[in-house]
Amino acid sequence: MITGGQRFVASPPAFSQDGKKLLVCTGCTVSIYSVSTGMQITELEGGHTDRVTSVVVVPVGAPSSKFMSYCWTSSLDGTICYWDFASAELIKKVKIQFPVHSMVIPSLSTIGSTEEGSNLYAFLSVEDINKPASEKKALHGQVRIYNLKNQKPVGGLLTETRNPEILYASKNGEFLGISNKRKLHIWRIPANNFRFDEIKKIKLHHTKKLTCLAFHSTLRMVAGGDDTGRILIWYNFGREKFAQNLQNLKGTKNPSDEAKPGVRNNDDVDSCTTWHWHPSEVKFLHFSSDGAYLYSGGNEGVIVVWQIDTGKKKFKPRLGSPLLYFTESPDPSLSCVSCSDNHIHLLKMPTMDISKSISGIKPPFSFPLKHEGSCTQVAFEQTTGLVAVSTEDYCVQFYSLFDNHEVSEVQVCKRNFQPADDVMLYVALVAISLDGSLMATIDVTIPEEKLGGLVCLKYWTRGSLVAEYLLSTVIYEPHSDAQVSSLAFRPGHNMAVTSSYGGDFKVWVHGSHAGRNNESMQRTGWRCQSVGSYKGKPLTAAVFSADGSILAIAAETMITLWDPDSNILVAMIGDTLSPITKLSFVGKSEYLVSYTHSLKPQLSVWSTSNLALYWSHGIVTEAVSCSHDESQFAVLALLSSPGDADAKGNGVIFFFHVEDPVPVATWTVTKAKGGSLAFLPANPSLHESSATNGVNQLLLVFMNGKHEYTIFNPHKEENIISKNSRKSQAAQDEAERLGYTSIYGDLSNSNAKHNHFQEVPFAPSERPWETIFSGSSHALPPLTKLCTSFFESLLEKRLENSNEMIIDADL
Repeated sequence: MITGGQRFVASPPAFSQDGKKLLVCTGCTVSIYSVSTGMQITELEGGHTDRVTSVVVVPVGAPSSKFMSYCWTSSLDGTICYWDFASAELIKKVKIQFPVHSMVIPSLSTIGSTEEGSNLYAFLSVEDINKPASEKKALHGQVRIYNLKNQKPVGGLLTETRNPEILYASKNGEFLGISNKRKLHIWRIPANNFRFDEIKKIKLHHTKKLTCLAFHSTLRMVAGGDDTGRILIWYNFGREKFAQNLQNLKGTKNPSDEAKPGVRNNDDVDSCTTWHWHPSEVKFLHFSSDGAYLYSGGNEGVIVVWQIDTGKKKFKPRLGSPLLYFTESPDPSLSCVSCSDNHIHLLKMPTMDISKSISGIKPPFSFPLKHEGSCTQVAFEQTTGLVAVSTEDYCVQFYSLFDNHEVSEVQVCKRNFQPADDVMLYVALVAISLDGSLMATIDVTIPEEKLGGLVCLKYWTRGSLVAEYLLSTVIYEPHSDAQVSSLAFRPGHNMAVTSSYGGDFKVWVHGSHAGRNNESMQRTGWRCQSVGSYKGKPLTAAVFSADGSILAIAAETMITLWDPDSNILVAMIGDTLSPITKLSFVGKSEYLVSYTHSLKPQLSVWSTSNLALYWSHGIVTEAVSCSHDESQFAVLALLSSPGDADAKGNGVIFFFHVEDPVPVATWTVTKAKGGSLAFLPANPSLHESSATNGVNQLLLVFMNGKHEYTIFNPHKEENIISKNSRKSQAAQDEAERLGYTSIYGDLSNSNAKHNHFQEVPFAPSERPWETIFSGSSHALPPLTKLCTSFFESLLEKRLENSNEMIIDADL
């Protein structure tokens, strides 16, 4: 079983202390990426059973510790784990008993690598699960302190909030803060081994809801952002309450209560300044390491760089998605920004140019309510194991299911995307031919005040690269003013069909219909070959049979069978309880599957030879996928009834043989609402073989409504979790270097522990020049260094052979 599609931006990432790795929270694991290549190196797994919410890297305290790579992670499963992320080894696990939503360890900033001799205090934002969720006004959020060394809580609660809030700590570990409604709560944390009653707290007030905050790196200054786009900067906070340490206030005056410009409620600050550029909620604030600049970002997808002294600003625009987090690296020339489209961009500082991007699968987006019934967000390219996802920014993203990374992106509509705008344009349908050579899309422009609406049908031809598609033909208003309900390709032919709620369907053929030459397809376009209808009824679904000889069209509750070449109605099959949502032929058999929604859901199997219903079930079906070669199909069903507003979206996957109404196997799943299914051929790179008795069996992929997916073998009762193929392709940098021991010599003793954690054992070759170029390109040393060693090894061998020949001649 393989899992993927996790959110990369659900929590802030963290850089390793050397700035060469980025630790990303991905579901219940932490994925480690190379900053230089953007590829995954390894993964911290097995420690948590729920979503990881925080990762805190332990800083290096001395040059002798440069090979040490440790971090702490927190999770909603109520545990905190301590890892050696260089070897992906779990060292320690601490049970908190409460879901941890955020964690900071301020003392790491001051004691460095010597935390073993001192108490290590973690400040946690947890959720009180003992209070019933039905109590809306109950305080479910708590801020607690935990001694990680003794594994015991410290004192009582620092504060309680309506919901768990994100914790922020100053760079020197002296201050801790949260935003709670219209207030900032700030605590001053004493030095090591402090008592709970030594912690002091102040509150800073505002008139709007505060969404984020940031502490200055050196000064007693804090910035807060609100939900209207304003940024407030409080200067010299805690002058009276935190009076024990005045080193950051030297040379400043002690203003009277009357001389506090911008300060509300007589807060313990000298002054408050307000800046405003963002049109909506401020998502993050971050002071630069030198304290001269403040970075801010929000829903408009622009990083604003504010100069602290003057208030002047400059911009990094067009990041294409709302911004969530900004993370600074120990390397001052590097930072990263996390975007809501599940992308993390690595930025060169100070220009903020994007050097690399870590691209996860893009999340689903909401269609307009009037258009939801005819829209689909995913299509599977089964020959290569890719999924095509329509995105909010008018693209189709091709994502590798087996390798869990983005392969390419096709821009469907040439229009700049503004994240803050209302949805006025979207990609409604995506279809890919069985062999992956053709793609078709439907994009819809929503009319404004009944003017300007447009539906475009676009055909695309595959290019020379994987998942590269070139635009071939654009057809405006393929069904006049009617909305397109379905789109499908005919297997083995340059033919497609579209159906509409206006009551007609159209068969489209390419100008080079007789051949499949890509060159000729680029010179000619698609045209409508025939038009059909059935009694003027809305046509809700269309599909071709596996051999392409039959075209099935759903006319509300009836199924009509057509000859696609002559456009002649061959037969009719009726009659369902409500309009049919989708049709699908079961492999190469004579059977056809349909399902309906509405208050009377029905899953039906029809016999095309007898033109009659074979069997049916009254289940709420969300998706159906049929095997192309076998008489098997899978059904994703919801456990709730249609229109149930309180439904949790859980469901069941049924695996059927077409002639048996009793399912062969079932699996319960979560987030089934909006999910999809598909059969895929086994990836030959996987370690787990899917062959049974010499026959390759298909794998089944379930993608839930959040675009998280699981690939498993439906024919096996037990699916052992195996590592994704991407991890063997992008092994650890340290592990890869061991393959060149014969060229570069043995590693030092301080790094010897990495030998124990190799995923694949390695035996040095007697002929290293034959394998020196083996391995992933992103893990190889630079070519200048690699080629020099390669040629030196060859010259050395030739020299030995020439000496042997001279000795033989003397004898």
